[in-house]
Amino acid sequence: MFRKYRDLKIKVKAFKRHRLWPEYINGIIDSGRLFLPSTHTVLEKTRKLPETLMEVTLVENNESKEDKTLGSFYSSYLWNRMRSFFPSSSSSNVLGKISNLYRQAARVGSRSHGACLPLPLPSNSLDSSSLVMMEASRVYEVLEDILEHIFLNLHNVQKNLQFWQSRAEGSNARKMYFMIFERGPRAFIDGTVQLVRGCVAEGSSIQHLCHSASSHISERITVLTSLRCALATFLAQIYMEVDKFGEELVKDPENSLASLLVTINGLFSNLEASIGQLHAMRQSDSSVEGSYSHPLLFEKLPGVNQEGSQWTDCEVRDAINLIYQNLLKLDSHLSVLVAKHRKPRKITLHWIRYTCGAVGLSVCSMWVLRHSSLMGSSDIDKWIGDARDSTVSFFNDHVEQPILSIRDELFDTFRKRHKGVMEPEEVQLTSNSLHRMLLAFSEQTKGQKFPENASDQEMLEIVMARYEKELMHPIQNLVSGELARALLIQVQKLKLDIETAMLELDQILKANEINFAILAALPAFFLSLILLMLVRAWFKQDTRAEGRGRMARVQRRLLIVEVEKRIMQYQTYVDQGQEKDAQCMFGLVLYSLDRLYHTVEKHAKATGEWQCLRQDIIDLGKPGLQTTYKLTVTSRMERIYDCLLPSLKRK
Repeated sequence: MFRKYRDLKIKVKAFKRHRLWPEYINGIIDSGRLFLPSTHTVLEKTRKLPETLMEVTLVENNESKEDKTLGSFYSSYLWNRMRSFFPSSSSSNVLGKISNLYRQAARVGSRSHGACLPLPLPSNSLDSSSLVMMEASRVYEVLEDILEHIFLNLHNVQKNLQFWQSRAEGSNARKMYFMIFERGPRAFIDGTVQLVRGCVAEGSSIQHLCHSASSHISERITVLTSLRCALATFLAQIYMEVDKFGEELVKDPENSLASLLVTINGLFSNLEASIGQLHAMRQSDSSVEGSYSHPLLFEKLPGVNQEGSQWTDCEVRDAINLIYQNLLKLDSHLSVLVAKHRKPRKITLHWIRYTCGAVGLSVCSMWVLRHSSLMGSSDIDKWIGDARDSTVSFFNDHVEQPILSIRDELFDTFRKRHKGVMEPEEVQLTSNSLHRMLLAFSEQTKGQKFPENASDQEMLEIVMARYEKELMHPIQNLVSGELARALLIQVQKLKLDIETAMLELDQILKANEINFAILAALPAFFLSLILLMLVRAWFKQDTRAEGRGRMARVQRRLLIVEVEKRIMQYQTYVDQGQEKDAQCMFGLVLYSLDRLYHTVEKHAKATGEWQCLRQDIIDLGKPGLQTTYKLTVTSRMERIYDCLLPSLKRK
């Protein structure tokens, strides 16, 4: 017994060291007690350990996700060890419930950043607290992990497939450019040598290069398309089985749970056969470097477990651990297969510009080093000092001094004019003087008494009438008449008009003092606004569907269009009786819905629409709903929800 325990500890350490699935270990060390398998099982798993570890070294895992999963496992393991110190059964039950709540909370937290499309489960499927329902909840967690891994692998395949499809749609010249300039230095040398040899031999080197590019691209499209179809079919089958077993798990959990696990085991076998066909499809003159990895072989349930009898807790746990082993093998195999057909890395695509940049940077570095103080030269120090002085001088001469000058000229002028150019009292004195002159002239001319409040306009008419009469004999009336007096009255009237205009102009200047101050600050304001917009555009970068800009809204609406097209294509395959194609297309529908679910979650929660929108997305993924209803839902989503509406700025 001690030897078995020691061998088991060695296996656990090996799994920890190589960062394998903690759920597999958690199935062996679970609920605070040690589960010791049979000697045959230990030897079998120990024999397969080196092979499994070799597969894991090829996996390109997401490091942050593994760290979170491994941390969750260690915390769960410590909690289970702490529970073992409490001998009381009641205390153990209480701690067990707390442990289950802790695991659920940790699991929700680990998925908060990468939530996938929910399973089509009834709302009351996990309300029971029986042991069978606890095992069923573990199966649900396994199913969610299966969906999450399939969605991630599908996204990886789809991303590479879209790249090769875009290259396939290009012209022959574009394909040649890709084959020579976008596959790295080695491909550049090989392509150039091949092109030169063809030109020297006067052969059809260009046609041969175009044919090679088309074969290179089409082979990768074929393999990635087959992989996408296999994963989408597996995803659709899992989703349909969960939808079918959801109600049965509530009505008859003992039998349906075992049936569901057996069905999942069969679906893994179907996926193994689908992916295994890729080895037979490989051509002898394949452009893929190296050979394919060994065929994908999933673990199978023992024959005794596939019978209709009721399963024990250990059998359920073993079946769950077997599923995680199959997921590990699937990830390992797909990582190798996709890596051989993946799109070139960014540094490979743009290696020419990076090389030119590196060469230019090296030349500049050597030039700087030659003129630096490290080589005994003071040129750089002088240049830095001259640049600093020039910058300070430019700022003082063209920015600071003009702004201060404008400010001083404006505000000092307004402050020095505290009495104004023309005061209202001066204008009033001129007006009173003109009134008295008009009154005296009118009384003398008419020979009657005028009231003090007589209108200036009426008296001015009398003056003008007498003025016109006096102009009949200007020389005589200038000496002995009233002509000179009438002229002086008009001069007084002109003075009053000028002073009134100056007073109004002074009031206008005072009223626009704030406008001149704003005008002086406009250049700095516009410069700050432009800089702010540039910084905002740089940090925001909302061109993806998760962003907030107009392009992000367009991407989200295109996702709905993609869902609609695939739903209609799925219905077409169903009507034509093409079951395999229909399952593949339904899996792609689920993949599109998962992307839509992930992109709209944040925005819909911000607007309070998430509950309704989430339910609509789940309804679109239900296999039993009619296509007409689903199309109605997609049409409503485009018109109702704010995060899916067209851009408000577009007219």
